[in-house]
This record gives sequence, C-alpha cells and structure tokens, in this order.
Amino acid sequence: MDSPDMDTCRKSLELQQVQVEIEKNSSLQQDNNIVRSQWVLNAPEPPSPWRVVADSVGKSFSQCRERFSSLRDQPCYTLLLSLLQGIFPILGWGRNYTVAKFRNDFLAGLTIASLCIPQSIGYATLAHLDPQYGLYTSVVPPLIYAVMGTSREIAIGPVAVVSLLLSSMVQKLVDPTTDPLGYTKLILLATLFAGIFQTAFGLFRLGFLVDFLSHAAIVGFVAGAAIVIGLQQLKGLLGITHFTTKTDIISVMKAVWESFHDPWNPRNFILGCSFLVFILTTRILGKKKKKLFWLASISPLVSVIVSTLAVFLTRADKNGVKIVKHVKGGLNPSSIHLLDFNNPYVGDVAKIGLVVAVVALTESVAVGRSFASIKGYQLDGNKEMVSIGFTNVIGSFTSCYVATGSFSRTAVNYAAGCETLVSNIVMAITVMISLQFLTKLLYYTPTAIIASVILSALPGLIDINKAYKIWKVDKLDFLACSGAFFGVLFASVEIGLLVAVIISFAKIVIISIRPGTETLGKLPGTDLFCDVYQYPMSVKVPGVVIIRVKSALLCFANANFVRERIIKWVTQEESEGDLKNSRVTIQLIVIDTSNLVNIDTSGIASLEELHKSLSSHGKQLAIANPRWQVIHKLKVSNFIDKIGGRVFLTVEEAVGCKTEC
Repeated sequence: MDSPDMDTCRKSLELQQVQVEIEKNSSLQQDNNIVRSQWVLNAPEPPSPWRVVADSVGKSFSQCRERFSSLRDQPCYTLLLSLLQGIFPILGWGRNYTVAKFRNDFLAGLTIASLCIPQSIGYATLAHLDPQYGLYTSVVPPLIYAVMGTSREIAIGPVAVVSLLLSSMVQKLVDPTTDPLGYTKLILLATLFAGIFQTAFGLFRLGFLVDFLSHAAIVGFVAGAAIVIGLQQLKGLLGITHFTTKTDIISVMKAVWESFHDPWNPRNFILGCSFLVFILTTRILGKKKKKLFWLASISPLVSVIVSTLAVFLTRADKNGVKIVKHVKGGLNPSSIHLLDFNNPYVGDVAKIGLVVAVVALTESVAVGRSFASIKGYQLDGNKEMVSIGFTNVIGSFTSCYVATGSFSRTAVNYAAGCETLVSNIVMAITVMISLQFLTKLLYYTPTAIIASVILSALPGLIDINKAYKIWKVDKLDFLACSGAFFGVLFASVEIGLLVAVIISFAKIVIISIRPGTETLGKLPGTDLFCDVYQYPMSVKVPGVVIIRVKSALLCFANANFVRERIIKWVTQEESEGDLKNSRVTIQLIVIDTSNLVNIDTSGIASLEELHKSLSSHGKQLAIANPRWQVIHKLKVSNFIDKIGGRVFLTVEEAVGCKTEC
C-alpha cells in the first residue's frame, strides 16, 4: 500500500501536469489568436475605385465579345432576329402562341375594353381634356406596349392619379378654359418629355430614381389623390357649371358650398347616384362570387349605355341634365405639329414631365411586379421603363397623353384569364372601332354617369389596411405616408409628393447621422456576442465593454455622434458599478465593426480621438472583425499601430486579449 506522503506527491504531480497542459493550451490558443489576427492585418489591398470601374467596363466588353463570338458564325437573319427579340419580346413568345391562348386573350380584351371606354372618357375630363383624348390614349399606347412590354397582364391606358397630376400642374401655366388649345399643347409636350425621361431611366439603368417615392409615400399620395379626385367629381355629379380649378380639399368644398346658393338640378345627382350604387353593387357581387367578375367589369359600360338611352328618349338634357355632347370621332390624328418647343413654358413642362414620368413608372412597375409574382415570373424593370417610355413618346405624336399601367384594368385583365399582351391589342382595336363608329352615340351621355364611373374606381385606391400596417411597422414611414396624404389633400398634388420625398430623405439622413450603437454580451453556452437588450440572458464580460456600431458607414455625418455614444457607454458601465457598490474598472473597449462596410477620414479621426480619450484614462481599444475596406484604411492611416495592433478576427478573440492588456 502506498503511504499518505506518496499519494500527496502523486496528486501534486498530476496537478502540475494539468497546469502545464492548461498553460500549453492557453499558449496555443494565444498563438492561434495571433495567427488569425495576422489574417486580418495581412489581407491584400482592396481594389481601388478606378480598378473597380475598369473591371466593370472590362467585364461588360468581355461579355459583349463572348456574345458576339457566339453569334458570329450564325446566319445574318438569326442575328437580326435575336436583336429584334431583345427590343420586341412579342417576336419571342409570339412563336408559341396558340388558338386557345387567343380565345382567352380575346375575351379578356373585350372585358377590359368595356371598362376602359367609360374610364378613359372620365379620366380625360379629369385631365381637363376633350373626351376623345382619353380614348386616343387607350388605342396607340396599348398597341406599342403589346410589342415591347415584358408583363403579360398589364393593361395600358390613362389612369386617375396621373390625369389629376398633369392637370393640377399644367393648368398653373395655361388655363384650360380660356386657352384649351394651348393647354392641350402643353399636355402633349409634357407627355413627350415624360416618355423621354422614362426611356432614359431604362436605357441608363436609372431605375433607382423611381425608388425615391417609397412604398409608404405612394400609399399616402394615392389615397389623398383619390379623395381629391372624388371631390372634384361632385361637379359632374351635382351638375355644377362653375367650379374651382384648384385641387385642395378646402377650395373644392368651398366651391361645392357656393354652388348650393345657385339654382341646381337634382336630376343630375339622382341619376349619377343611382348608377353609382349599381356599379358598386356589381363590384361587391363580383368579389363575393369570383365567377361573376365580368359583371363588375361591364357595369360601367352598361351604365353609360342605359343612361345615354334614357336621356335620349326622355330628352332629359332639355330639363337640366348635363351631357357630354360632342365627342370627336375617327382614328388618332397626328399631333406632331402641336409639339411646340418654342413655347415659353418649355422648361416648366420638362419639370412636369419628369415628375409625371416617375409617378407613372412607379405605378406601372408596382402593378406589373405584383401580378408577375402571382404568375411566378420575373419582370425586367429596365425593359419596362423603356417600353413605357416609347409608349408615351409615340403616344405624344398621336394625340395621346401620359399612359401607364392601370391597377383596376390590370386586375380585371388578370381575372378575365388573359394569357399574353394580345388582350391589350384586342382592347385597343375595340376602342378604335368605338372611335370610328360609335362616338356619335356618346353625345347624350350624362356627365353625372362619367363622374359615377370615376367615383366607383376610387375605393380601391384608398387602402386603410396598408396604412395601418405601415403605422405598426415603421413610424417614420407612416409620417411620410401621412405627409403625402395631407399634402395632397390640403395643398396640392405636387406639394404632397414633395412633402413625401422630403420626409423620406429626412429619414435617411436621420438614420445616417444617428446610427445608434449597441452593447454586447455573451450568450451562455455559445461563442456568440449579442445585444444585451435584445437578449437579456446574455452576460457582460467583467472589465470589458463590447460595442457594435449599427451602420454600414462611419463618416463625417455620424463619426462624432458614434464616438460620443461609445464614451457614454463606458461611463455608464462604470457608474452602474458604483451604484451597486462594486467598483468596476473598464480595462478594454472592443468595437465590433462587422456592420461597417466603409469608413472615411472623419471616421478614422473620430476613432483616433476615442483612442486618445480612453488611453488617458488607462483603457485600451480593440477592433474586431473589420471589413476589407475598413481594415485597409485603418492600416494606411497608421491607426492600427496607434492601438498596438489590437485587431482581431472575432469578438471572442478580442475579449481574450484582456489579460494581456
């Protein structure tokens, strides 16, 4: 048996071996940490901006060369066909077109035409144009888009929001009542500019400009515009002769109130409200029973036909019922001679064209992507911009004003079972036939019915559920939404847009200059370091403050704010220890830069000031997980040497250096 002294000796020897093993592992771990730190510090230099541009251009040329070499050995007609298919997608999908698809497209085209005809007349009057201009805009633009567009469901034509936007801005330059021809010329010129801008956005891949109008801003803008449009239809619904040209709610309500002091005919109101109830009832039935969707689609046209016959047979126009009267028939006349570039307002019209181009594209692309996602295919945004742009450029030559994708008609087109853009061609041909042979029948159409058709389309533009969802998700987005809504409602359409854009930009600026920071703790049983407020179970490392910057860029706009926040965190950690009567001395501050993509000279200067401030109080600074551009600039500026090379691959390794500090 071993003596007690021998047992004690053996246990002591085993303990020494364990300690040696621990020291070896610790030394090995430290060596591994040093090696991994060198991975960060010895990373190759990132490519310069010029190198990035050169590589991008070279890659583009390389792709073009490869494409050319692949097509070089092919016959000329194949090359020509490939080029034409890129410009006119109809040459691609048209080769696989079948009779069954045409049957579906034909029925869908007739269905949307029945909705399009009364809506087009109404939207033209909303734009302060003669009724035929709305019908013109439903002929040429759909035909152009059918051969150039990439969406299968979009129905192209005039829309309410764009019509209101055009009229509200152009009538400030020329009064449509005193100079209708001059007003029409400016509308056509604005359409040309809008088409040019839209085409340029697509060709130069500037689609991001459309994103300046955020989703929240569009929701508020469209809702406000819908209410303004609805209030303006009171002129037709009540049969008011003199009405304000302003679009704000106060001016419109004042004009309505003043009209009650003048003699007015209740027949207009009764007629309009009766058919408005009929249209809304069919829409409710169509939503409840999907098979009856066609009933809601044709109800506007049925309302126009029945009301026109009723007025004609009863001669109600002799008794105060206001009618549309003359609608010029015939195919789209050329309007090239009306495009006057010597007009003194050409600069203002170009600005109007830019605003309208962005709004029209935003609506069209949003509509197209919504239905493309349902059908399970991708929509090429840049090609869409080019096709819509060409549509409006050619439309301005053929007496059309700005056309874009209509949500209501696109929804009807989809519900009617359209297969391709041939439904747009069928719709355009139907409207063309109506222009050629049926315009005289529209003479006795009551203006109250046109107003009721427009009013029936407005409830779909006011989406309270979306506004509530925006409020729940992001309060700043809701501020942009409400800013656009009240700006349109109480000022003007362009003011509402301007307010929405300003608020959206302000949001970006606020996020940029006040990015925020979060203090990290270690999750038990893991090597992960997470926000201590998001994960209350995380444990702070004694003597160490770990801070992560919640921004992709540390720059002149936010550098000082971030530095002050870090100092505040350190002071707060030590003061909390004093309150608990347990003196806490912070030895190390670790900045997790995993979110930072780039840093500028102001950001580096703020880090240097932070290092000096911490060093003067006996504290050390370490950097964890820096990105490529960040570590490169920190090395070039000699900041790494100033902090003693304390740069680590992970936060865990940075915390491990506390004992060395």
